[in-house]
Amino acid sequence: MDKSMGMQDPVFAPEPETQTIKRLEAMLDKAHPKLVGMDGEEIPLPDSVYQALRQVVHMMAAGRVISLVPHDHYLSSQEAAEILNVSRPFLYTLLDEGQIPYTMIGTHRRIQVEDLMEYKRKRDQTRRQALSELVAVSQELGFYEAAPESKPDSKQ
Repeated sequence: MDKSMGMQDPVFAPEPETQTIKRLEAMLDKAHPKLVGMDGEEIPLPDSVYQALRQVVHMMAAGRVISLVPHDHYLSSQEAAEILNVSRPFLYTLLDEGQIPYTMIGTHRRIQVEDLMEYKRKRDQTRRQALSELVAVSQELGFYEAAPESKPDSKQ
């Protein structure tokens, strides 16, 4: 498979690079960078490239492993399951239930990145909402208390 057109190998920052990446993240928050070629030619980064670079650097500074995938790229069931962090059999259940659209290519199911990421976004939003509701119910029943706010000392 031509890597330039599909999913790239995951990239992570090794420990020695962490501090440099964090410095780069801080620098990108303050300035719009330019690229300086070997001959000294300067090219300002287009805003779209700058925004993509900021996202990549932010994730790497947080210790996340990243992969770049074009939105029109189709994933294998294994790749899709890995992105969702689920088993392939569970992914097949989601596909069969129609929760994620897919295309058959021969005998193989292929999932478009955009469709997978839309499912993931909705799933994560539902999970956050359910967790918030669980915390609220737990607080009402006295099983969970929010941390008390610190009050200033009232010494006279």
